[in-house]
Amino acid sequence: MRDFICSKFSNVEPSGIRKINEKTLEMEREGKKIYHFEVGRPDFDTPKVIKDATIKSIERGDVFYTSNFGIMPLREAVAEKLREDNNLDYSAKEILITAGASEAIFDTYSLILEEGDEILIPNPCWPNYVNAAHIMNAVPVRYSLSEENDFQIDFNELEELVTEKTKAIVIITPSNPIGSMLSKETLENLADFAKRKDILVISDEIYEKIVYGTKKHYSIASFDEMKERTITINGFSKTYSMTGFRLAYIAAPEEYIRVLNIIHQHNTSCATSFVQHAGIVALKEGQEGAQKMLKEYKRRRDYIVEKVNSIDGLSLNNPDGAFYAFINIKGVGVSAEEFCKYLLDELCVALVPGNVFGTAGEGFVRLSYASSYEDIVEGLDRIEKACKHFMNK
Repeated sequence: MRDFICSKFSNVEPSGIRKINEKTLEMEREGKKIYHFEVGRPDFDTPKVIKDATIKSIERGDVFYTSNFGIMPLREAVAEKLREDNNLDYSAKEILITAGASEAIFDTYSLILEEGDEILIPNPCWPNYVNAAHIMNAVPVRYSLSEENDFQIDFNELEELVTEKTKAIVIITPSNPIGSMLSKETLENLADFAKRKDILVISDEIYEKIVYGTKKHYSIASFDEMKERTITINGFSKTYSMTGFRLAYIAAPEEYIRVLNIIHQHNTSCATSFVQHAGIVALKEGQEGAQKMLKEYKRRRDYIVEKVNSIDGLSLNNPDGAFYAFINIKGVGVSAEEFCKYLLDELCVALVPGNVFGTAGEGFVRLSYASSYEDIVEGLDRIEKACKHFMNK
């Protein structure tokens, strides 16, 4: 019998994060206590006001198909949020509601990428952006975010990577997996670069509300002449701990949204009806809960930074946002894969090797601090034991 599986899937890797998560679940079934730092899922319950709105929406009978674009009150609420928070002037007609940010990525790639097109993707980066490009038969081209450059874009490198086939560049700020943010200066330079090279910017801003200290998030679409060449992806999962609700949105010029909606029609139809109604409440009434989560993330981050930098062999730049610590383990003297394997097998601590996110991640591990403070304290003590184990060999 001939092989019916598309050859393009030979380039699509299964999620390295989920691979580790599956192993932890298997270990838990064996009765082991696992310290989970592998998955970027907030450990907080969804704020009660949002859950109540979901239940009321179901009881009210909001259980049928909606407009493919999403319900108008939610699209209007998103447009209002973008005006107030991001200095972005979008109408409801320029908003598409999707079933999570993952769908938004696939829809966006389907819109712009043809076979052989090239797309610039950060290295390191959340793997979905790379694998989705392979699924489109496009070519992911990686640009470096290096610790030495404070994880900012190196525009000399970018100049060398752009070709006639380059269609777009992906940015994620705050970053998954690094926790860094692109500065206003970097974004201004990128805006100039995109206009000069005539490429599109796909701006993933899913972590925009999880920002620490005096740092400020900027939406690149708000810069001069950038709205027409930016597709912004954002959602509810991280800010409001709504990962299971599968609710996100795309903001883009209306001509893009019209075609994106056709793609969305044929693969999803619409985001879940009652979840969309809960999304309105999240935007209008969910800020108190979001701020409580942010305060706790900051407490965890501050402890992690101090503790990690006290451990021989490790170092960590202070994360600006999100809930990830991208820890430099080069001083320990082993690969990220070996370090993480030992931690999980011997000490029941689950981290993600940095190379899961790209070649620039080798020598780093990602620790998600969407986990309890108590688990973080114990987990870092065990990480310190692992460092001593390898360095005393």
